[in-house]
Amino acid sequence: MEFFHSGLILFITLFLSVYLPYLFRYKSKSSHANLPPGNMGLPFIGETLEFLNTGRKGHPEKFIFDRIAKYSSPIFKTSILAEPTVVFCGAASNKFLFSNENKLVEYWWPDSVYKIFPSCAQTSSKEESKKMRKMLPSFVKPEALIKYVGTMDSIAQRHFQACWEGQEQLKVLPLAKKYSFWVACRIFLSLEDPERVAKFADSFNVLLPGLVSLPVNFPGTPFNRAIKASNMIRKELIAIIEQRKVDLKEKETSPVDILSQMLQAPDENGEYMNKLDMADKILGLLIGGHDTASTVITFIVKYLSELPHIYNQVLEEQMEIAKSKKPGELLNWEDIQKMTYSWRVACEAMRLAPPFQGTFREAINDFVFHGFSIPKGWKEMDQLHTHLFRLEEDLECALEKNMLVWRYLCSFIMW
Repeated sequence: MEFFHSGLILFITLFLSVYLPYLFRYKSKSSHANLPPGNMGLPFIGETLEFLNTGRKGHPEKFIFDRIAKYSSPIFKTSILAEPTVVFCGAASNKFLFSNENKLVEYWWPDSVYKIFPSCAQTSSKEESKKMRKMLPSFVKPEALIKYVGTMDSIAQRHFQACWEGQEQLKVLPLAKKYSFWVACRIFLSLEDPERVAKFADSFNVLLPGLVSLPVNFPGTPFNRAIKASNMIRKELIAIIEQRKVDLKEKETSPVDILSQMLQAPDENGEYMNKLDMADKILGLLIGGHDTASTVITFIVKYLSELPHIYNQVLEEQMEIAKSKKPGELLNWEDIQKMTYSWRVACEAMRLAPPFQGTFREAINDFVFHGFSIPKGWKEMDQLHTHLFRLEEDLECALEKNMLVWRYLCSFIMW
């Protein structure tokens, strides 16, 4: 009985330590007049569980569209990841947020991100974004990427031979992720061994669901599993970084990738990134290379499968390029420039189904939008999707199309 009473007291103490600060913070942030319509849900949890569950069931747009219909408003308030949040929907809302970046709002990352990326906690999300924008342009501009066209096509060829050929039907998204992640590992780290890449990918499949989850670090929770997975990936990345440092000292030439650039390029103060910061930056880039490009590839496959007249025009364009290639010859920059119709198809696919669900921001000043007050400190989520469907389970591709077209398109989209 004494043990029961002690446990009850401990539970009440923990509950109050979480609930009361949240309650006071919520009341102070809710005192503004004319807030957007909506429901803040349960204390601390808010509507996070429903938000995450619709995503896990393959319909993340349902959380948004149900509330747009309920409140008859392009914006609404809710509470996600223990934060009061306003969801912005539609082109006008997105344009407003984008045009007021660092004026009224700035990028914001949930607490879960800081736990998984510990080096990010040392600087603001605004500073982190500035660092990445300064570091990446010289590496990802077209002039720098031209030399990777053949590399991407080579990986695509090996991927299709290993995973697509000989199959009558398969699920596109998991294979597209496998391909895009392989390309990302090659471009960022010069990793080409499929087994080593697959080992990384397994950890990423555990990490990604925990990035946007309740930051509850108990054994068995998605957040706890994500922290463990990130630590495993980071340990492997630090080993690669240390070996690359040795290689740079001992050899006159080294792989031309983003890791070598990080190691050799100081910041404006003449200082170099430490290993942990570097590992977290690469980890973030690999996450970006794991989902977005593969989602675009998957939607293109979907639309081409549904629209044969569009597919036939893409086929004609791609086969013209194929006829100009010698046996075994890889794609090059000139071939990419010829894919004008394919590019329009890719752009239309991304318009209909943007590969990214949305981003979080934080209000750095009070402001008014659509007649509603948005308090300083509240989080904003912009909703980009106009159409979504259950990729993992619903999209299976019958391999009736020309395999060369899929190979060329995958190389093209990754570029």
